[in-house]
Amino acid sequence: MTRTDDHSFQFVSPVMQVERAAAELRFGRPVILRDGTQRLAVLAQDSAAPSVYDQFAAAVEGEHTLFLTSHRAGRLLPGNRGDMSVPLKGVSFADASRLAYGIGAKAPAGWREAGLLMGASAELARLALLLPAMICADVDGFESRFAACCGLEKSLLTEAGAARQRFDIVVRTRVPLRDLGDAEFVVFRGGLAQKDQVAIVVGRPDFTAAVPIRIHSSCITGDLCGSLKCDCGDQLRNGLASMQAMGGGVLLYLDQEGRGTGIGAKMRAYGYQHLGMDTIDADAELGYGSDHRRYEAAIAMLRLLGIAKTVIFTNNPAKIAALTNAGIEVERRMALTGEVTVENAGYLRTKKARAGHMLDIEALLAAE
Repeated sequence: MTRTDDHSFQFVSPVMQVERAAAELRFGRPVILRDGTQRLAVLAQDSAAPSVYDQFAAAVEGEHTLFLTSHRAGRLLPGNRGDMSVPLKGVSFADASRLAYGIGAKAPAGWREAGLLMGASAELARLALLLPAMICADVDGFESRFAACCGLEKSLLTEAGAARQRFDIVVRTRVPLRDLGDAEFVVFRGGLAQKDQVAIVVGRPDFTAAVPIRIHSSCITGDLCGSLKCDCGDQLRNGLASMQAMGGGVLLYLDQEGRGTGIGAKMRAYGYQHLGMDTIDADAELGYGSDHRRYEAAIAMLRLLGIAKTVIFTNNPAKIAALTNAGIEVERRMALTGEVTVENAGYLRTKKARAGHMLDIEALLAAE
């Protein structure tokens, strides 16, 4: 932060520049990404209005392309393992949308390997919780037509990543919970966009010993509404009850809907699952990998709570790896399961077979 001569404050941190660029994408406006002498105008297909798409195409005289991640490209061209760039000259907004994330889209006739700056634009889209399908164009020769657009250096995306680890405790408050008695809710604020994250402390955990914990990603459909398509709500409640039974523990409730893709993408993926896809193929159809969650917030929260050794309730080896890589000891793992239903059995099998979760799904099915 610097102070100007007119006594106003000017914020120029990498984090704020990245957040501004992400906000511009969410509002459906172009952003100029810079890397050395290369300048790329990018527009998120997910949030752009058809009229803006047409204006963008006109501004670059039809020299725009559609960036698709390797996951989406692999769905369109089985066996393809790289990001791709597809020319869009003469392609309508509707056809570009179908190619970007539509079900049953035809493979593009012409395409080339996407550049690194295009890939950076997809990372910015993911930070904005938008689908990583980007309209891109080199602005060389068209600079004046994009003069009013927000600009961002590619390197700032990396610099801003350090902000994911900076959190502060905002408030700690007692909350009585049904069947669990008094709990303490600890609210943390930080990371990109200064999101609030919550730790729920149940019972009386011994912070000098290995503390029972659960890292739980938000699931509006399962946690709040009792969706039968997943076991998230059961894991939330069973995790709290299990930690209480051990004398106390801490549940970290992270704002990471849809395995980090956001509620909009999650609902799109649900629609594809209704057509017979599993959860990972549905996400790939939208351009995503199997899991985009990050755990810097959880690590920062544990450190602020003074927790250095844990007993973790999880079936996900990625969470254990994240803690151990950050120097937080995992003394042991405790399995955590929920009710197996007709609706979620396929989802659980997919988590085991394709995401490496430690589940004995057949034993769970036999027990029902």
